Amino acid sequence: MRGLKTFERYVLNEILPFLFGALAAVISLLVVGSLEKVIAPLLAKGANPALVARVLALNVPEAAAQALPIALMFATLLGLSRLAADSELKSALAAGIPATRLFRPVLALGLAVTVLAFALGEGLVPRARTEARKVQQQIVLDNPRVLGLNAAGQNAVLRDSLGRAISIGQILPGGELRDLRVVTMQAGLPPREVITAASGRLRPGSTVLELRDGQRVTYQDARPVTVLTFQSGTLPLQDTGTELGAEGGGDLNPIYEPLPTLIARTNTYRAQGISAPADFTALHRKFAGPLAALALAFFAVALAVFSFRSGRDLGLVWALLLTFAYYATFSVFRIMGENGALPGAVAAYAPDLIAVAAGGALLWLTARR
Repeated sequence: MRGLKTFERYVLNEILPFLFGALAAVISLLVVGSLEKVIAPLLAKGANPALVARVLALNVPEAAAQALPIALMFATLLGLSRLAADSELKSALAAGIPATRLFRPVLALGLAVTVLAFALGEGLVPRARTEARKVQQQIVLDNPRVLGLNAAGQNAVLRDSLGRAISIGQILPGGELRDLRVVTMQAGLPPREVITAASGRLRPGSTVLELRDGQRVTYQDARPVTVLTFQSGTLPLQDTGTELGAEGGGDLNPIYEPLPTLIARTNTYRAQGISAPADFTALHRKFAGPLAALALAFFAVALAVFSFRSGRDLGLVWALLLTFAYYATFSVFRIMGENGALPGAVAAYAPDLIAVAAGGALLWLTARR
């Protein structure tokens, strides 16, 4: 028994350095990949470098939560491959330790990673994401030119405290706004009110939009009722272009919301028969994402045992290919779930189930040899 514990500690000591190294590498790739289209344009348009660096740092917790299961699979494949290449697994077998004993330390590590990933996803990630949105808002207030990141400085959209959409025709150097249009819409009906202004500016250090040389027109049955001109006016803003450079506007992705909030909303949707695939997919991803660590740990050990029994060496290339294959599979199922092509539970858990099924198939093939 003591020999088995020593063997398990030895396996963990072989995997852990690869885990930390892989985690750092995957976090770096995820952070850079998610922000590469935003950082350079932000800095080019004069955004405060300290604020940009803060946004970058606030994306690290989310990247870590996503990277942990993937890094564990990569580290396990690489660590066990090295043990096999150095004939250390063969020596363990000769000493009477079965190859299946590899599962216990790796699955224990997978369970720890699962708990850590869930804790990050429910604790640190939502708070970091909310804070990142505040910093992004501060970037806009500090330099309104960054509003034009996605449209060459044209057709940016804000929202005022009453929920009215504010379109901006042009953003000039220095933060000058031109051709502003504020529209009060009615569901299925023509606009009730339209405010236009020749120019405007965000008041420094605040969420107040100053309008100049404007006109306010109210409508009834699509016909103008009153027309009022003004030289200056102000509008308090609700949203100043958070999620800079992101698709889908400034709405917070449901995956970043606290679990109780998401459960309550999806229960309401279910009771009312409302289709909200993004919310249901996000709810299941809250659990499926961390559980991927256990699924991938099982698959990695099963593949290592199969490779050792068949006399094949996995190596770095195979570890990288399998890691990226899982990430691609996860991304495809996530998109399908969010778009309603698959039920949320299927989209969230399918990558994990595929990994477990593949591991089981490998163990079955190994047993038949």
